[in-house]
Amino acid sequence: MNLSAADWKSLQRLRETFLRADPAARDDYWRSERELEIYDQTFGQRIRWKWDYVLRELKRRGWTPPRADVCDWGCGSGIAGRAFLEHFGATEIQSLQLCDRSALAMRYALARAQAEFPKTPAQMSARFSSGAVLLISHVITELAEQQLANLTQLARKAAAVLWVEPGAFEASRALIAVREKLRETMSVIAPCTHQAACGMLATGNERHWCHHFAPSPPEVFTDGDWAKFANIAGIDLRSLPLSFLVMDRREPSMLPADAMRIIGRPRIYKAHAQVFGCDASGVHDRKLTKRSVPEVFHHLRDEPMEPLQSWRCEADEVAEMRPLRLRLTI
Repeated sequence: MNLSAADWKSLQRLRETFLRADPAARDDYWRSERELEIYDQTFGQRIRWKWDYVLRELKRRGWTPPRADVCDWGCGSGIAGRAFLEHFGATEIQSLQLCDRSALAMRYALARAQAEFPKTPAQMSARFSSGAVLLISHVITELAEQQLANLTQLARKAAAVLWVEPGAFEASRALIAVREKLRETMSVIAPCTHQAACGMLATGNERHWCHHFAPSPPEVFTDGDWAKFANIAGIDLRSLPLSFLVMDRREPSMLPADAMRIIGRPRIYKAHAQVFGCDASGVHDRKLTKRSVPEVFHHLRDEPMEPLQSWRCEADEVAEMRPLRLRLTI
């Protein structure tokens, strides 16, 4: 980063705007191209790391996008579209569409996309084209009920939907509601390992939510500007919570029957840990012990668990657990 005193003041203003998250607001966030630039370096990078986490998981699952246009809806600085192109290759899509209520944001996002991916056709777009791959990022808390309903209807027309949101309770629960509507006509690709109703909707799970944690690059912990940004934004650089949803109009590859996905982080105690996991039977809080899975338990404090696992349980205790290694294709 190379930020002036005025830049830091702008970041503070943007943070206050984001915290208000007023669905009735119609004003643009952005006052200048410079604000988009410094947003892209800070808030935008944290969103980029979440997209990296999601896109890496999709590649591990063997998912590839349909060959179609890609629409970065509510693009802001265009971080989602650029991440998608970086992971899946500019040659795999027909064009990148950048859609935002702010003309300033679309111009900035277009310039960045053209500079980084000059061989990929890109254009600003006033509307979403049916049959495109739809990218949606960090908008759900800013939408009124009818706006969210309209966006969900828009998503129904997509070839595939990749939707990333903050890992907060309200955002996650809203995204679960979207999942239930979209699965009427689309297949669930991630984060779920199944096509059944979301287990979070079962009686007794009202206080829980589907969230995950993306890693931050090591360099942010030794950079003074990132420390200053963390103080201004009121965030913990070690924590990058997200909720996400990936849907596809194509039939999904079938995962093994014992496939499950870790939700959140394990709660670690002296001789055991509790892990939330989701599979086709629902959401379960399972017990991990040193005795049953010592090779897993001993690494819990040192490194994050692989999110996709195979496990065999006896009652509510995990008897066997191993990372799920897949290379499937849609």
